[in-house]
Amino acid sequence: MGRNVYDKSAKAPGQEEPDTAAELAAQPALDWLATMAALVDPQGRVLYANPAMEAALGLSRRHLRGQSLVQWLTRQGLWLDALRQVHDDEFSSKRFDCAVVTRSSGDPIQVQLILARTEVPGMLLVELVELGQQTRQEREEQWLNQAQANKDLIRNLAHEIKNPLGGIRGAAQLLQSELDSRELQEYTRVIIHEADRLQTLVDRLLAPHRRPHVVGDVNIHEVLERVRSVILAEFAEGLEVVRDYDASIPEFRGDREQLIQAILNIAHNAAQALSDRCVQGDARIEFRTRIVRQVTLAKQRYRLALLLHISDNGPGVPPEIKDRMFFPLVSGREGGSGLGLTLAQTFIQQHQGTIECDSQPGQTDFRILIPLL
Repeated sequence: MGRNVYDKSAKAPGQEEPDTAAELAAQPALDWLATMAALVDPQGRVLYANPAMEAALGLSRRHLRGQSLVQWLTRQGLWLDALRQVHDDEFSSKRFDCAVVTRSSGDPIQVQLILARTEVPGMLLVELVELGQQTRQEREEQWLNQAQANKDLIRNLAHEIKNPLGGIRGAAQLLQSELDSRELQEYTRVIIHEADRLQTLVDRLLAPHRRPHVVGDVNIHEVLERVRSVILAEFAEGLEVVRDYDASIPEFRGDREQLIQAILNIAHNAAQALSDRCVQGDARIEFRTRIVRQVTLAKQRYRLALLLHISDNGPGVPPEIKDRMFFPLVSGREGGSGLGLTLAQTFIQQHQGTIECDSQPGQTDFRILIPLL
């Protein structure tokens, strides 16, 4: 929870200490917001900033306290006008679009700024909502619903296929034992072979639902090193696997083998898509890990999460499957089973995480978020 910033060292000029418990409780409540939020005085100086604001600006609330928020905002005239109008009770709240400019990030963060009065005299609440955040949350919810529908469909379909498939194989074996003609036996061998192939496919479809979730302490970098060694063993020529790790990421509880399989499926797809660049000698896959704070996944708030990027410089995901790449049996490669990304998504979701993909020719980036705390 947040700290009480209203001590004598924390007061902004002209700001009185709060008298009620409700005023003190207002600050920790901001910590649960997924959006950037702060309490400011009538001059726009920060009295309290929530963790999302700290993460976005790259500064602790101790460093932010007493500083004018205007230095990080574009459209500063609108901000100053809004401060005056809300403080003078001309409006109960004001909102406008602007951008947050920080030294630590590249592009400015496009936001909608909302400024409102509070019940405490001389204290205003400012909230910065990233434009597109609601769209991302809706897309995530849609993907979760679709993934659940896919799992139910796969499970039901696999069971419906499994029983008659065993009968077909058994009948073919009996028929083969009764045939004297090698030519006719060849037909039964084809039936048995194809039945076995379909059985293997069904088993792969059912595997995530059958295998128990074995939870233990997981070091994500050990997982990535295992995947890296497998990829380089298979694609030894012309492929570079670059590592950009954040060594501060703690171990977390998870299924190590599931995570290895999920990341391997994505990296293996990337390596196969890089075949032409491997010939040229400039194929590149990058593993990048970072910590992110105050994230919302599946409508649940987490203080810390692992952000893993798996990116490559290949041709990109074919446009015709970009919106369906996580669906079962959808593949952009001839001869592909179309199960690799489906299984990866299933395994990551079993860790309460999500996978997203941004792709264009020359740059494909899979982004995996897994909650830590």
